[in-house]
Parts: sequence; C-alpha cells; structure tokens
Amino acid sequence: ADATDSLLTGAYMDNTICIVGENLRSITHMFFNDQEAKLIPSLITDNTMIVTIPGQIPGEVFNKIFMVNNSNDTTTYDFQVLVPGPSINNMSNEWAKAGEQATIYGNYFVEDEANPIAVSFSGIDVPHADITLSMTELTFPLPAGVSAGRVTVTTYAGSGRSKFQYMDDRNILFDWDGTRGGFAMGYGWRDGSKVLRHPGDDAFAAIDGNYIVFTTDLQGEAGADWPEDPMSFNYWPDPGSSDHPELSSLPTFASYIDKYGVGGLVLKFEYLIPSSNPWKCQAMQLMFSGNDDVTISTAANGYFSSDALPRALWRPWEATGSYDTGGKWMTASFPLTSFTQTCTGKDSGSVIDKSRLTGLAFFVWHGGIDGTDCTPVIAIDNIRVVPAQ
Repeated sequence: ADATDSLLTGAYMDNTICIVGENLRSITHMFFNDQEAKLIPSLITDNTMIVTIPGQIPGEVFNKIFMVNNSNDTTTYDFQVLVPGPSINNMSNEWAKAGEQATIYGNYFVEDEANPIAVSFSGIDVPHADITLSMTELTFPLPAGVSAGRVTVTTYAGSGRSKFQYMDDRNILFDWDGTRGGFAMGYGWRDGSKVLRHPGDDAFAAIDGNYIVFTTDLQGEAGADWPEDPMSFNYWPDPGSSDHPELSSLPTFASYIDKYGVGGLVLKFEYLIPSSNPWKCQAMQLMFSGNDDVTISTAANGYFSSDALPRALWRPWEATGSYDTGGKWMTASFPLTSFTQTCTGKDSGSVIDKSRLTGLAFFVWHGGIDGTDCTPVIAIDNIRVVPAQ
C-alpha cells in the first residue's frame, strides 16, 4: 500500500507475486515445489514477471521455485509456499440430523500425519475416522448431541469458523407450523394451503415439521402456461395488521436490515427433490415485493411478470438438463444482492431495496430457458433471511 518493495521469502497459495531479475522472458515453465504455475506472456518483461502461486497442495515440498528456460536449464530460488488456514463457505444441509451424511464446502482442508484435521460443532468433535476430505470438501456423518451454532475446522495452518450456523433458526419467515417463530401459512390468493404437507404425507421424511411441496406437470418451453396453484405460494402484507404485518417490520428482520443493510443479507431455505421426480424445466422465481407492488388490499399477480421488480431465478437443472437431490434435504442460499433478474432471466438493471421487503412469493414459471417436460416434486421448509457473515 505504501509502494515500498519488500523481499519475499514465502507467500500463501493463490497469492500473486512479482519476480524481479534478468532475462525473465526466457522462462518457459515455473514450479512452486512440484506445482506448475500458469505463465501469462503479457505479464512478463525481461526484468519482471507477475505470477500467481498455484492453489494446489504440493505432493512434495522443496521450499523452492524452479524456473526452466527455453534451453531447458533450471534456476532455483528459495521460497516457502504457505498454506492458508481453512475457510468454510457453506454446508450441504444446515438442518441435517445426527447420523445423516453432511458435507462442508470451503478451501484449504489439509492435514498431515502429525496434524489431522478437526471438525467441531459447538464444541462436539466429529470423529476423525468418519471424515472424508479433499481440499475443498469435508464429508462425514453428523455426530450425536450437536447443537445449533457455528462450525469450526482446524488444520495445521490454523482454524476457520463458518459464517453460517448449523440449525439456523434466526429470522425464519415461514416454517409452515409456527414452531420456529415463522408463519404457519402465507397470505393472499395462494397462501400455501394447497401445497402444505405434514410429516408422513410423502415417501420422504420431513426435515422439521410441516413443509410445502410444489408438484405438477410442467411444459419444457419457457413461458408456457403456468399451473399457478400447485407451484406457488405468496405472502401479501396487510400494513398495520399484527396478524399479517410487513415482513420487513418483523423485529429480527428489521434489526438485520438496519445492521447489515439489504446487501448483507441472504435468503435461505431447505429443499428436497426425489430422484423419481427430477426438475427439468422452468425457473423458481424468488420474489420479494413492496407495498407499492402488492398488498392484500391491492391483490393482483400482474407484478409477477413486471420487469421493474427484480428477483432471483433458480434453475439448478440448467447445467445438466435434470436436477434432483437424491431424496435428501439440502440448503439453498441466495444473497439478496443476486435479486437482479426479470422473470425471463434478463438483467433488470436494479436490485431490491428496503422498501421491497414487505412481501414474498415463490413460484415456478418461465426463466427464459427451455427445458424438458417433467413432473418435479420440490419440497421446501424453513424459509429465512439471515446475515451473510
């Protein structure tokens, strides 16, 4: 920051450094330990080279840079590649139960014989023998007795703490039975009563009491006629009402908006899609609304297709043509900064603000990309908005 050069004897993986010397254009290959770096000709002069340290753990550590020139001669330089402490991004199912397989995603999950990796849920450790790891994933059966809270991963390089919380029940807006402080039902033309399910109603297990299920025959063509009743729920506020208040006026939600701003919040929920009923077309539209868009007294659904109202689109089937969770519950996460699209998947040119957090609707329709006819089953529970950090 102060433009002062410093001599590096080591740096972390994925860091970018500048090498200073002579005849550097002659270098054709460069290795940090046994990992080859990508050389970009436009970042190399005779005297300077900008290069990023590889992000892979070396198979053998020499603590050297090896520079191979166009005559196949090798020059070495003493240099230590440092491994950062672990970072934890998200968890496959934040509401997994004891004994269920869970996966934590992040980076720098490393260990050696002298320093095995450790995973802890609120002070309860996952037995090391149960952990399957790669540098970016940790998979294990959830141990008994774990309680709600943050997850900690410790390696020989340091410790990392999750931004998410296991069994996160903060600011649940809809839990479909009221047991977690959320609404047991939406409000409006499609309040969720037509898609409400109870434990035992389906072949798969509920994750946390009542839930909703979207299911019907869908046409693969984007923009095809929308079977609204079986594939949507909405909440239209009744401003001033204590029974159906504006969502953004709920005490916890309001405090989060004030403390973190809309851009610091994330919409999350748990979902399940059986392998027998995969999702192959249409987008799930996740749409907050404001009182100027709709309330119970101005009930209408024309705003669903308004390009002026940004929303997030969820099309997990897009990459492969079909998507399911193998009948397992998983956690979906959508930063409110990602609510920038129109109903057809175009850029709306705007993002949602505080005034447009009074109502909420989930519905499956359009998305701008054709898919394949299908009859998906999409179960959803514990819809919440929580801080991203």
